[in-house]
Amino acid sequence: MNSFKSALIAAAVASVAAGAVTSAQAETELVVVSWGGAYSASQQGAYHDPYMAKNADIKIVNDDSSNAAVAKLRAMNEAGNVTWDLVDVVAADAIRLCDEGLAEVIDHDKVLAPAPDGTPASEDFGNLIVSECFIPQIVYSTTFGYRTDLLASKPTSVCDVFDLAKFPGKRALEKNPINNMEWALLCDGVAPDQVYEVLGTRAGVEQALAKLDTIKDSVVWWSKGAQTPQLLADGEVVMGSTYNGRLFAVIEEEKQPIAMLWDWQVFDLDGWIVPTGTKNKAAVMEYLRFATDTQRLADQAKYISYGPARKSSAPLVGKHATLGIDMAPHMPTDPANAKTTLLYNYEFWADNRDDIDERFQSWLLQ
Repeated sequence: MNSFKSALIAAAVASVAAGAVTSAQAETELVVVSWGGAYSASQQGAYHDPYMAKNADIKIVNDDSSNAAVAKLRAMNEAGNVTWDLVDVVAADAIRLCDEGLAEVIDHDKVLAPAPDGTPASEDFGNLIVSECFIPQIVYSTTFGYRTDLLASKPTSVCDVFDLAKFPGKRALEKNPINNMEWALLCDGVAPDQVYEVLGTRAGVEQALAKLDTIKDSVVWWSKGAQTPQLLADGEVVMGSTYNGRLFAVIEEEKQPIAMLWDWQVFDLDGWIVPTGTKNKAAVMEYLRFATDTQRLADQAKYISYGPARKSSAPLVGKHATLGIDMAPHMPTDPANAKTTLLYNYEFWADNRDDIDERFQSWLLQ
């Protein structure tokens, strides 16, 4: 009898253990790579939390490495060990990753949900699908914020960034050539519609760097979007570039003495790519269908002032989730904010990024 009871107990223990293993195996962990700070928080509120609430077997883990996504995906691919499942990138990087075979080609109408009225996803996103591997999320801009209490007068032009006599103090600029080169050429007299033509020449690159030389000693370089708002809040810089949504957060949510300079903001797109070689492709595709539908993209605008990429989402943009303020006037696309804008040239930077990057990094060390 004792041996029989022992056998029953052993069987029960084995059954429980097997159940525990099955339960553990049932949870799929998706590593989602994004930009951190206020932006990742907006994705958490609009996409991740609602999806995990509906799917108990999915755990979404955030990784804030999007600023180094291209290099890291190249390294993972070479090592044959892709540990990321979904990556948030700017449009130009999506084009590069697609061209290099590091991102999955997406059948947008098969993978993504149609608009509520049945409009196929490819039509709802329209020409914002700039690559067959890219799923747009938001339209954002890179622009400048400035301290209202540390400057004697209010800057009104992006070229005031280059005027150290009238606006003394440190500036924050991103530690890469994108946007900095365009602003430098604009403020060195190049016509807006000629910027990329000039930048496509060696002389144009040197012209932009020469203009940046005039403020180089007063620049604090940043690599993550959350850094400039913190530098401004701490008073370490008097003006600095970053993404408009990050500035919205520090101005409206944190009530810091900071204002937005919209002049010659640079419009860009941000969205998802699925890395080639992800081990959770089926689960990622299910998540993407949810996270990029009309309602979810509109919901993201409750947390951060970026315009949703779907046409059908725009009418659903309402008030901020906690502040209760209308979000439409804080969007970079609002007519009052978009009097002077530069559209980021995705193809130019996809073709020229590596060469200009190399020259820019060399200039930084001079």
